[in-house]
Amino acid sequence: MTRELLDPIVIHPGRRLTAKLVAALATTDPDSFETTAVDRLDLTLEGLAGDRHAGFTRPAGAREPWYRGGAEIRSGRQLSVVSAEELWEIGYAIGLPPIEPGWIGANLVLEGVPRLSFLPRGSRIFFGGGGSVVVEDQNAPCRHAGRALARHTGRPGDEITFPKVARRVRGLVASVEHPGEAVAGETVTLRLPEQWIY
Repeated sequence: MTRELLDPIVIHPGRRLTAKLVAALATTDPDSFETTAVDRLDLTLEGLAGDRHAGFTRPAGAREPWYRGGAEIRSGRQLSVVSAEELWEIGYAIGLPPIEPGWIGANLVLEGVPRLSFLPRGSRIFFGGGGSVVVEDQNAPCRHAGRALARHTGRPGDEITFPKVARRVRGLVASVEHPGEAVAGETVTLRLPEQWIY
C-alpha cells in the first residue's frame, strides 16, 4: 500500500458568497470574438443565442489533446466569467488601465470575489432572474484575446504578453445550468462546493 493511500484527506466545507454583476456582455456578431455591454443576458441551456460558444457541444481543440482535433465533445465553454479586480491586475501587469472585458470576449464581469479565477469546478452563480451557471474550469488565456487586446491598445507585443500575464487570472468558463436572466448591476449569489485535494 502506498503512503498516499494512508494520508488523511482534508475536506474544506462549501461556502456561500455574494458579488455584484457589474457588467453583462454579448456578441453582436457570431463570427467575432469580442463582446459588447448589454443590460441583460438571456441565459438558455445552450448558452447565449447567437454567441460563437452557444450550443450543447463543440469541437475539441488544443485544450483537449486527449481527443482527435475537431471531435465532438460536450461544451463546457458557453460563457466567459471574469473579475473586475483581475482585469485591473492584468492591466497593471502590462502597463495599462484595467482591461476592457469585451476585448477578451467576456460575458459576465463580477466584482467582490477574491481570486475569482480560482473558484473550484462545480461552483454555481445564481442570478436574480432565475438563471444559474456552473463553473467548468479556469479560462486559459489565448492569442485570440491577446490579438484583440493588441488591436485596441495599438501595441503589437500585447498579443504575446497577454497569455503570459493573464495565466490563472483570466477568469472562468461556465455553462448554463438553469435558464433565466442575468441583469447588469444585480447582486448575485455564489455557492462553492466542498473541496479537497486528491
